[in-house]
Amino acid sequence: MTEGSLAKNMLLFSLPLMASNVLQVLFNMSDIAVVGQFAGSHALGSVGSTSTLVTLFAGFLIGMGAGVNVAVARALGIGSEEETEKTIHSAFIICTIFGVVVCLACNLFARQMLEMLNTKEELMDGAVLYLKIFSLGMPAMAIYNCGNGVMSAAGDTKRPLLYLTIAGALNVALNLFFVIGLHMAADGVALASAIAQCVSAALIVAHLLRRKDSCRLDLRKIRLYPDRTGQMLRLGFSAGLQGVLFSASNVMIQSAINSFGSVVMAGSSAASGIENFIHTALNTFYQSAITFTGQSIGASDPRRAVRVFRINLALTTGLGIVLCTLAQIFQAPLLGLYVQSTDPAYDAVIAAGVVRVLALSRFQWVGGLMETACGTLRGLGHSMNPTVTTLIGACLLRVVWRYTVFEAVGTVESMYWSYPVSWLLTFLIHLIYLERDRRRL
Repeated sequence: MTEGSLAKNMLLFSLPLMASNVLQVLFNMSDIAVVGQFAGSHALGSVGSTSTLVTLFAGFLIGMGAGVNVAVARALGIGSEEETEKTIHSAFIICTIFGVVVCLACNLFARQMLEMLNTKEELMDGAVLYLKIFSLGMPAMAIYNCGNGVMSAAGDTKRPLLYLTIAGALNVALNLFFVIGLHMAADGVALASAIAQCVSAALIVAHLLRRKDSCRLDLRKIRLYPDRTGQMLRLGFSAGLQGVLFSASNVMIQSAINSFGSVVMAGSSAASGIENFIHTALNTFYQSAITFTGQSIGASDPRRAVRVFRINLALTTGLGIVLCTLAQIFQAPLLGLYVQSTDPAYDAVIAAGVVRVLALSRFQWVGGLMETACGTLRGLGHSMNPTVTTLIGACLLRVVWRYTVFEAVGTVESMYWSYPVSWLLTFLIHLIYLERDRRRL
């Protein structure tokens, strides 16, 4: 990562990572598709009404993994085996603790959180059950993301792809078994997801225990090292908090969407599956920016860090425009994957989904640019700047939008438009920070 052809190395790093990210979305899409096809639009609405909360908590744990990536990449770039080992072993304790806390919060306060989202009463019981069962896999999700952060920092993106493929295939098989074979609904896909998360965590931990380099996990060395714990909490918590802030603003948006009824909720849930596919593919370059920038700065090569940003920006723009165009062309058949064709509400759900796709898909590549710029800032070692920017560019703007533009217009489309506006504003603020850093470095 610190020598040789930068563009070539970044592509070799990014392609398995992108495949891994896309597979994860495809497997998650299978949850919604299976419950929509075999359990009906009511169950689909129950699962969809939890999507914002699931994204909120999962985003926090993924952000913690991004913080691990930054810290380990910097230690590897410096070439310090001792710092690398201390960082990794402190990270596993911190991430596991946060995973357990998230699990407990979801089980204790599931109904209260869903009530805050204005979840319809007819969907409430199924949504509460789904969230409680799904959250049982949160500690395992935290461990997997920690291990994935370590392996990505070391340049290994192929093994996480393999582990995710195994766990994801199991997830799909269990979805079909629980929903079709045992006639379960939202609870069935939640249980399948929790089991798959445990399998992926077990696979990545088993590999780290077998490694022979400085990234090896040694159970006897797992403890909170004072000189590493502070850095891990600062980087990991701020990255996790950024994910929470984005999701918190989405909670408010979801609350507005829920007020339009179960049909719009189901259509929005189906459309969000397409959006998640695009976002996750583009998020590859966020992770690439963190890792390559972190190692370049660790190796005291700031010029290479600048080139990393420019290459990632070009890749994000090109892939983003292609994916957004494909989403608009194939929106109807893609949305149809989530709804039974015999469902009485089929046409209405598809129409509601098309509204969201048209409002967002044309501009999701801007969201990708925002993420790439944010990843570069985190790779440079910034902890709070990206978080504060997210607070201003995403949360604050969307809150203002919710109570001004949306209240004035009153259509669901007007709420969807808050996304691209906030992406653009946040990206521009990130660029100001990056230009300041470029001159300083």
